[in-house]
Order: sequence, then C-alpha cells, then structure tokens
Amino acid sequence: MAQTIPPHPRFANSAEELVYRRLIEQFGDDDLIVVGQRVTDHVKDREADFVVAMAGAGIVCLEVKAGEITHDGTGWWQGRGDTRHRIDPVAQARGSCYALRSFVESDPRWTGRRVRWTHLVVFPHSSVPADFAVSDCPRWKVIDRDQLDQFVSILHHALMNRSDREAQLDVDGIAELRTALGGRGLPQHDVVARALETAGTADLLSEQQVMILQAAALLPRVEVRGGAGSGKTYLAMEQARRLGRDGRRVALICYSHGLASYLRRTTSGWSRREQPAYVGEFHELGKLWGAPAGPDESLRTEETVRFWEHELPSAMLNLAEALPPGHRFDAIIVDEAQDFADQWWHPLLACLRDPDNGGVYVFSDEGQRVFQRQGSPPVPLVPLVLDANIRNTRQIAETFSPLIGQRMRLNGGDGPDVRFVPCDAAEALAVADDQIDPLLDEGWQPINIALLATGSRHPEQTERQAAGNAAYWDTFWDGDQVFYGHVLGFKGLERDVVVLALNQTAADDRARERLYVGLSRAREQLVVCGDPAFIREVGGAELARRLDIH
Repeated sequence: MAQTIPPHPRFANSAEELVYRRLIEQFGDDDLIVVGQRVTDHVKDREADFVVAMAGAGIVCLEVKAGEITHDGTGWWQGRGDTRHRIDPVAQARGSCYALRSFVESDPRWTGRRVRWTHLVVFPHSSVPADFAVSDCPRWKVIDRDQLDQFVSILHHALMNRSDREAQLDVDGIAELRTALGGRGLPQHDVVARALETAGTADLLSEQQVMILQAAALLPRVEVRGGAGSGKTYLAMEQARRLGRDGRRVALICYSHGLASYLRRTTSGWSRREQPAYVGEFHELGKLWGAPAGPDESLRTEETVRFWEHELPSAMLNLAEALPPGHRFDAIIVDEAQDFADQWWHPLLACLRDPDNGGVYVFSDEGQRVFQRQGSPPVPLVPLVLDANIRNTRQIAETFSPLIGQRMRLNGGDGPDVRFVPCDAAEALAVADDQIDPLLDEGWQPINIALLATGSRHPEQTERQAAGNAAYWDTFWDGDQVFYGHVLGFKGLERDVVVLALNQTAADDRARERLYVGLSRAREQLVVCGDPAFIREVGGAELARRLDIH
C-alpha cells in the first residue's frame, strides 16, 4: 500500500474519497500519495486534489471532478439543469502542477534533477468517449469512471511518454519530495520569541505597580520593598522619569557598576526633560563633587573598610553641604538600597535642596543583602510593598521562593523546567561552561545567556575586567558574546538565560543571599550547576526538593 500525506486525510466529497481508495489499493510501498496539496504562487492560491509520486516514473497532479461532466466544444460543464456551471479542470490541474513543480525544484534540498511531471483529470462519475480530444486535453489525460482500476498503467503511460531529457523518479527522489512538501526554514521551538513575549508582558505595569507610583506621587519619602522579580528597578526608573518630566532635578543612584551601567544606558534613551540630572554609583557621585577615588573595595582589608564605611561618606558629607543650590537635587532615588551603609545616607540627604522635605525614594529587598553592611535611611519612610513576581517564569520563581522573606504572587508566564546539574564546587565553572553550547543549539543567542559565579570569578570575566569596568560592562550589551559575571555584581540585572555556577567552596554569612540573587536573575531558563549538599545546607530542604535533589 502506498505512503500517504496526511496519514488520515479528509475529503471534500465522496468522489475524492472513492479516488483515494482506488489509488492506495493500486500503488505500492515505494509510492507516495499526497491529498489536498495547497500551493501558492504570484498568480493565485491553488490546490492539487491528489499528487501521486510513482517510483520509477514521475509525479502526477490529479484534479477530481464529481458528478456529470460534459464538454460542449468550447469548455467544460459540471452538473445539469439549474446547477450546471462552467469549470476548467484541465487549467486547474495544469496550474497546480506547474506551481508545485516550481516550489519543489526551488528547494535547496532538491538535488536538481529534472524529473517527469504531468497532470491529469479524473471524472469518477462520468464516462468519456474513447475518441475524445480537445487541444489542451487529449484522451489519455482523462480518467473516467470505467478506468478507476487502471490508475497505475494510465499514470505510468502519461509519465513515460514525456521527454527522455527528464529523469525518472526514484525512491530517493520521493523522499526529497516529501521533505520539500514539509516546507523549509520553519520556526521551530523559538525560545527567543517566547522570551520576548515574557519580557513584553513583564514590561507592562501591573495594577499594583500603578498604585505604587500613584502613592509615590503624593508621598515625598517612600520605601518600596519587594522580592526579586517584582519590578523594583523598573519602578525606580519610572519614578525618576516622572519626576524629571515634572521639572524636578533627580539623582538615580545605586551601588554596583553593572546596575549603574544598565540605568545609564536605559535613561539615555529618554527625552532630555525626563533624564535624571545624575545616574550612577554612589561613589561616582562623590567623585564628581571632589571625593577621593580610594582603594579597591573588593580587597576587604581594614583600610578599604575604613575608607568606604567612614572616610568616603564623611568626605562626601562635607562636599554635599558645600554644594551650590544649582548642583543640589529635588529628589534622590536609590535602587538596591540594601547595599548602602548607614553613613552613606548622610551625604545623600545633605545634597537635597530641602534636606528635611526633599524627595527620598528607596527601593530594596532585604533578601538580597549580600554585602557586609546593615545600613538603613535615617529618616522616616512610608513602606510600600510589592508582592508579585512579574519577571521570572513560574518555574523559576517557584524554585527560589523558599528563599524570599515574604509571600509572593507568581504572575510570570509558563516556561521550561529549571535544570540542576550536580557537581562539586571545584568543577562548577567547567560544568557551567559545558551548558552553553546545548543552549545555543536550542536556539538561544549569545546575548540571551549569562554565566554567573557565586565564588571566584570565571577566567573569562577576569580577562574582560582587565580592560576596566566600563569596557567590561559594555560586553553586557554585546550581541555576539555570552556574558560572564558574578552574582555580587549582577543584582538588579537579568538575562533570558542564566547558567549559575555554585563554585563557592564554603557557606559563609551571605551564602544564602548570594544563592537567592543567582537563582532569581533568569527570566526564562535557569541552569544550576553545583553540589547538592551545598544546596541543602544553604538553601534548605525545600529548595533542594524544588531542584529535584533527593
């Protein structure tokens, strides 16, 4: 019995079903019968009722016409009496045959052979005289009701009488035909499209966020608290935009290089009126005023702690108090405020035009307090709470939810399961590296992926940072590269895909917070590489269960 496409076809009428039954009875296992093949060219949309690929011969397009079919010497008619109407089955068969041939032969997977094609018409209810002939349809191109058991011989005769310059269709050619009819360049499991849809949904203000912004418009001093993925950074920027639009001089401040880079790049696309007067890191603001550069904070020596915790804020306070009115701010907005030390708030309040009543808008998540600082603003703030995750897929948010210090509603869309790859901490970076190529094979682009470490930095990050922080963070926007970073520098940032390497060799006071940050950075796909025992020790039994660790 012949192969068929589709395997279980549906028919427009009983005549087509009759022809189909006769075809599959008569053709063999190597032959292919395609039912209702649509094809479109620049002229019109067409449909071949049947396409028969006959091994050892060629390809025939069949047009089936039911009922009484007649020809009056000028054209074809179908039906009788009031239902009688003009038809042109030969033109239909010929048009669909030429259009389909052109489509198949344009497929790069077609080997280039010029095989034999032809077209015939089938009248399963009508009888056609043996001496019938019109200029565009000799008798051998018509199969009537008396010939339905002769399909093989008639089609073979029609094909083999074609030009010898056209090759006979072999079994490989039938396989290529099947492939060509399946289409080419088809969108397949487009992970990027899915991620763009998720990101687009997350960019829409939720009803709760609208209420937060409305409240912030009436309250000059507010602290917005929310777990990872609740949209704090987006709201911080939107508040800065709205205040700027109202003519207020605004400072949008954070601690980390990466978040500062993201804030600057995003706000640079706003109108001049909306752009904050300052966007960037706390320390960089001080340097604009004349504060010293200071030592490398990452060394965490007594000298660096003394500078960052005491000397720098003291110097910035003196400089802020001496600022002329034109260099002061109407409002300060601090994102990831849990990163700020107690003494840092004093120069920030001092740089306000009205230190007692100027705008102070703080966005924080205590669960992401990954640095050894316990600061909080020394002024009363009205607390507003975001309790909905809108950034992460449900699968990702459910995974890290045991680490959140508050109950969160999971409003993100559905996505792929979180993947956990067990390994020792010492090999976590290498195992994480091994996950990149499979993700690229799935359709992700390099710009969609970030590899983050919780312990020592990845060698690729170290190499890129040798060119300086500005050049390093430029790679965050490089569409041709996977981004390599550390969870400490990635707070407030996100990526469609995160491969998290748990290469921290021992649990310290901030291990849980680092784990929380790392798990919550992926919007769409999260891959975790680490030691199951570390997960249980730091994250607890519930997190281990959600990562399917037994």
